[in-house]
Amino acid sequence: MLAPTPEQYQRLNEMAQAWKRRHGAALEAAPGRNPRLEVDALCFQVCPDDGVTATGRDYLVGALISPVSLSLVLFPVFASAAPPSEGECRAFALPSGRYPFVAETLEEGIWLWRCELLDDLSDLETREEGSRLAQRLMTKVMTPAEEQ
Repeated sequence: MLAPTPEQYQRLNEMAQAWKRRHGAALEAAPGRNPRLEVDALCFQVCPDDGVTATGRDYLVGALISPVSLSLVLFPVFASAAPPSEGECRAFALPSGRYPFVAETLEEGIWLWRCELLDDLSDLETREEGSRLAQRLMTKVMTPAEEQ
């Protein structure tokens, strides 16, 4: 596993804040909103390039948690990467299998591929529980299917 660089961590934080700005009103109005959770980019790593996955090292992969959902995210390693069309759908292969992602442009120069996995986090009591859930998610996603 390759950890993001300090510059990439900064970009991940900017992405999480841009996602919050774009979806903030909907998050506040969501009936199942968990007020104990914040939008955060968690457990990101450089996508493996091991011949099993099709994404290669062009993306950072990790979890995006919010007061209403937990999503798997592919975020471009390079800020200069050209964004896909808003709403474009594409399946990406990760070690545990293929996942359906949707392209989202958050702001000028900030975009991602997102696959929502959970849409109800109302039972989480703390932000730490959300972080542990994201860690478990990423362990499962980054473990080859035959090893699970």
